[in-house]
Amino acid sequence: MRMMFGAVLVAGLGLAGFAAWQTMSHVTSLQTELQQARNSTRQAETVNVLVTMRELNYGQSLRREDVRTAPFPVMAVPPGAFTDIDDLFPNGIERRTVLRTMDRIEPILKTKLTEPGKEAGITSHLSAGKRAFTIPVNQTSGVAGFLRPGDHVDVFWTGRRQDRGEVTQMIHPRLRLIAVDQNADMDRSAPVSAARTVTVEATPSVAAALAQAQSSGRLSLALVGVDDDSISESIEMTQDNLLGIVREERQVQAEQKCHIRTRRGGDMVLIEIPCTN
Repeated sequence: MRMMFGAVLVAGLGLAGFAAWQTMSHVTSLQTELQQARNSTRQAETVNVLVTMRELNYGQSLRREDVRTAPFPVMAVPPGAFTDIDDLFPNGIERRTVLRTMDRIEPILKTKLTEPGKEAGITSHLSAGKRAFTIPVNQTSGVAGFLRPGDHVDVFWTGRRQDRGEVTQMIHPRLRLIAVDQNADMDRSAPVSAARTVTVEATPSVAAALAQAQSSGRLSLALVGVDDDSISESIEMTQDNLLGIVREERQVQAEQKCHIRTRRGGDMVLIEIPCTN
C-alpha cells in the first residue's frame, strides 16, 4: 500500500513538473515575441502628422488651437496630410474652413479643407479651368431626389429634330455635382426629394453645350455608380429605335429631259428631244 502511494506521489510530482516546464516555456516565448515587436516598433521610421483635437463638420472653422501633432509610421501617412503647421496656416492666417467631416484625432487632409482664405461655398469645390452650371430638375429628371454633392451624373437632352422627330441624346457623361439646390455639403446623406436645381462642374465648352440644350429641349440626369469609372459611349435614341421600326429611305430621281429652242414665226418654242448623255 505504501509502495503504491509512493508511486502515485512520484507520478504526480512528475506531471506537475512537466506542466510547470511547459508553462515556463510558453511564457518565455511570449516575452521574446513581445520584445521583438517592441524593438520593431522602435526601429520603424515615424513622422509627425497634424491631427484634429475635436470633431469638425462642413462649414466649421479649423483653428490653430484645434491642431496637434501625432507620430505616424512613414508608410501609413495618408496622401495630402499636413506635417508642418505653417503649411496648414500659411501667411499668418488663423483658420481654414472645413469641406468634409473630420473626426477627433484624424489626420488633416488638403481635400477636406478650402484653400487658405476661402470660405466653404460653390467656388471652393471648383477645379481649375472648370465652371459651375445649374440645371433645373424635378422629381423625375433629378433621379427622385437621390442626388448628392460629389455624385457623378450623365446628362441627356430630349428635343425635336426636323429630320428625326423627337430624339434623346447624351450631352456629356460623368459630370460631377457640386451642389444640390443651395447646399454644397459633400457629407450630406439624406436625399432631397423636392430639389429644384443641381449644379454641375463643367468646362466652358460643356457649359455652353448644356445652355444650348437647355434652351432647345429638356435635360434629364442619370446617376453613375460610386465605383463605376467607365465613360458612357455616345448615345442617341429616337422613337423608331425605341419601337424597332426600320424605315426605307427612297430617293426619287427626276426624269432628265432635254430640249432645243426654235422660232416659229415670232415665237420662241421649246421642242423636247432625246438626251444624248
